[in-house]
Amino acid sequence: MLTIKNLNKNFGNCQAVNNLNLELAKGEIFGFLGPNGAGKTTTIKMIASLLHPCSGQILIDDIDVHLSPVAAKQHLSYIPDEPYLYEKLTGYESLQLIGKLRQIPPLLVKERIEESFLLFNLEEFAHQYTENYSHGTRQKFVFACALLSRPKLLLIDEPMVGLDPQNSFLVKNLLRQIATQNQVTIFLSTHTLS
Repeated sequence: MLTIKNLNKNFGNCQAVNNLNLELAKGEIFGFLGPNGAGKTTTIKMIASLLHPCSGQILIDDIDVHLSPVAAKQHLSYIPDEPYLYEKLTGYESLQLIGKLRQIPPLLVKERIEESFLLFNLEEFAHQYTENYSHGTRQKFVFACALLSRPKLLLIDEPMVGLDPQNSFLVKNLLRQIATQNQVTIFLSTHTLS
């Protein structure tokens, strides 16, 4: 599902990623652990085709990320460490927009939105502007956004930031469930062992 070969990235004289090689199968959860500044976010951004490597190759479902970025991105969702929301849209409107951008049929979008709000206990926030969401609610909502397209690969940078213990437990269980039941490969970075 995800293959990384001899991946390197430099920023000037600083080598952020040094000859990374990795192979992940469908349904596998991979935790990329390291201190701040170790190249975790840089690696995730290269997988998501937001940064270009100095050398090396990244394949998502046998599609080269840098030769065919649009095709590769159709298979993934990315949750950054500081997620951006359309603050002047409600949660429901935001998910509708994502559904349109991902070219998901409208009836299917409606069904998935309702499932997401139930799954993440977000029903009461559906018609509130996202600018009014608490940090934890924003984080859960970003997971709902990322899962709307049913990706084959889910990239998550610091997934538990801002989540209380109950929601952290919910997200961990959900990640295990979608990896097992839906065969979604999950690549997550963190600097903590919790």
